[in-house]
Amino acid sequence: YGGAGPNCVPWLTAAMLTLCGGWILWEARTGGFREMAEPAGARHGNWIGFVWVSTGLLLNAALIERIGFILSCVLCYVLAVQGLRRAAGQPGAGRPRTWLVDIVSGLLIAAPVFWMFTKFLAINLPGLTSSGWL
Repeated sequence: YGGAGPNCVPWLTAAMLTLCGGWILWEARTGGFREMAEPAGARHGNWIGFVWVSTGLLLNAALIERIGFILSCVLCYVLAVQGLRRAAGQPGAGRPRTWLVDIVSGLLIAAPVFWMFTKFLAINLPGLTSSGWL
């Protein structure tokens, strides 16, 4: 009634992305990025870290229906964090204590997210049990 319906936000988002894309093209064409500093970090990507993070994401997608949201997200989190630690060259990335800390951290993140979505927002996420708490 006020002109803003369900199509308003997608159109507004598309317009802003088009504006930002045009601005980036204009900056690139006119040499606007000449004053930027050289990028920091390694010249090439870390393939070991990439494999760890990719494995976590793919396993999450493959197992979320079988083992539930919480466990699949914990697995994804643990593998991604291990990959990022290895890519950063942190010592002790493979130690059992580090794995345990990552598992507990993943549980402390994934479980409340699952409960908020299923209990408060009534959004169905795949669970391990039919009770709705796991």
